[in-house]
Amino acid sequence: MLHEKLISESLSSYISEKYQVSSDAYQFVFQQTRKEFTGDVTLVIFGFTKLLGMSPAAIGEAFGVELSKLQFNGKPMVTATNLVQGFLNISLSDAYWLAHLESSHTHLAATGKRTVVEYSSPNTNKPLHLGHIRNNLLGHAVSKIVAAAGDEVAKVQIVNDRGIHICKSMVAWRRFANGETPESSGLKGDHLVGKYYVAFDQAYRAEIKELIEQGKTEEEAKAQAPILLEAQEMLRQWEAGQTEIIALWEQMNQWVYAGFASTYEALGVSFDKNYYESKTYLLGKDKVLDGLTRGVFYQKDDGSVWADLEAHKLDQKVVLRSDGTSVYMTQDIGTAIERYDEWHMDSMIYVVGNEQDYHFKALFAILGKLGYDWAERCFHLSYGMVDLPSGKMKSREGTVVDADDLISEVVSAAREKTMELGKIDGLTDAEAEQLYRQIGLGALKYFILKVDPQKRMLFNPAESIDLQGNTGPFIQYSHARIKSVLRKAAAQGISWSAALPSSNTPLHAAEKELVKLLGHYPAMVEEARVKLSPAVVCAYAYELATAFNKFYHDCSMLNETNTELRDFRLTLAAKTADCLRSTLNLVGIEAPERM
Repeated sequence: MLHEKLISESLSSYISEKYQVSSDAYQFVFQQTRKEFTGDVTLVIFGFTKLLGMSPAAIGEAFGVELSKLQFNGKPMVTATNLVQGFLNISLSDAYWLAHLESSHTHLAATGKRTVVEYSSPNTNKPLHLGHIRNNLLGHAVSKIVAAAGDEVAKVQIVNDRGIHICKSMVAWRRFANGETPESSGLKGDHLVGKYYVAFDQAYRAEIKELIEQGKTEEEAKAQAPILLEAQEMLRQWEAGQTEIIALWEQMNQWVYAGFASTYEALGVSFDKNYYESKTYLLGKDKVLDGLTRGVFYQKDDGSVWADLEAHKLDQKVVLRSDGTSVYMTQDIGTAIERYDEWHMDSMIYVVGNEQDYHFKALFAILGKLGYDWAERCFHLSYGMVDLPSGKMKSREGTVVDADDLISEVVSAAREKTMELGKIDGLTDAEAEQLYRQIGLGALKYFILKVDPQKRMLFNPAESIDLQGNTGPFIQYSHARIKSVLRKAAAQGISWSAALPSSNTPLHAAEKELVKLLGHYPAMVEEARVKLSPAVVCAYAYELATAFNKFYHDCSMLNETNTELRDFRLTLAAKTADCLRSTLNLVGIEAPERM
């Protein structure tokens, strides 16, 4: 932050001149001042005691005297310092905060770096569910955060459109569907294909039971079930380019793509490019075979190809099956190489659940063994899975929270709550429906994203649509409340644009807290970027909305008789609305003008 930079520069010059100590010998560590102490920022000074041969008290006093000389725009920047056990709490002047308020807080400088973010990456054998919602919301928000921090961002996904799981849906459709289509059934295409993925599992279980009753062991029954053997044969025929199988695969995938597109649009997420496993796996196979020739991989007696990753504290990883068909790792190798050749990115972020931690450690190690130095700049944003109160979701058993159903549910809940509160007076039907969607999706997105990505989360449908407390709608309402005040001011003919109080007018505590928080926006974006955590953004949004509501309660605006103070407070409110809108946008939440 600016004040940390200015304080560091001032004290560095002082230490260099007074003690002849190079700045290479130390670093300044700042913290936010704890609520129970007076101050705006805290400098940790323990590290200077040995360096300067002085006690913390003596250092604190010397630093305090030096900082009292610090100027910002020709005015004192530091008004007071106090030392608490090696922590120097520093109070900054109102003049500094007001000058800082004038600068743009929502635009950070471009870094000149390019980052590719992969998220969603669904299988084309089932519709999107709650787990996919967390993935999509995380990926989309991380993309926005990284872009806000100054990187050029490419949002991509790999569509897993081939493999044994796809063949399972195809086999079940061919066995049981009697030609059923999305048009004939009235189902979205992804829901129709998902129906047959569940049907496969049901038939598979029945065949296993029958084989066991015939005297097979459970292991033998699972391996010899006719419907599974049929799916395995279909995969081999697909990779061999069998015309009939390819035609069925293309037809069913198109159904799914149309369904996915509808869900993505409703959720408000998008991609700059889609990659398809059916295409990238071929490049992956070529690279595996080339690596085998160069001794990067080894081949077992059954013909399967493996990577020895023991040097990376991993074990052996198969990269090609004995029958020559590829595995997930094969296509991920091909996809990664194709992406780098296209984007030449400085970093690559994979947003994938923590169940795949090992997979990505192995992938990055294999890319390194193949000679790609950019593998070191690949990062797996590992997030916790989503559980239901009843337990873990399982797509093949149909025990999931469907994404489309959930989106519809939260919008309906927002509609019911808004109508109950009588907040739609003056809105057209179309405007009201748009508001319900904004509030419902705001509630859902905030509920998901306020949880740290690394934490496993329990999804409670009833709690997710609660529009009170630390929720997206509370923050949206704070923005709408400001807009209401500003509309009333304009209706009264008040001109308040960029008004600031005179330097001899002290800030009210609520005003100062709001000004300080607005000044924290760049640091918040940077922290969220470093941690790749939308939860940081959500916490800031809630803190800012809470601070505004206290300001709204404590500080009169339209009824303030001091016109200079009134205009400043309206300016502060307007800047808060801008910042709230920018902050919500980072996590893909819209800010309604009225609620």
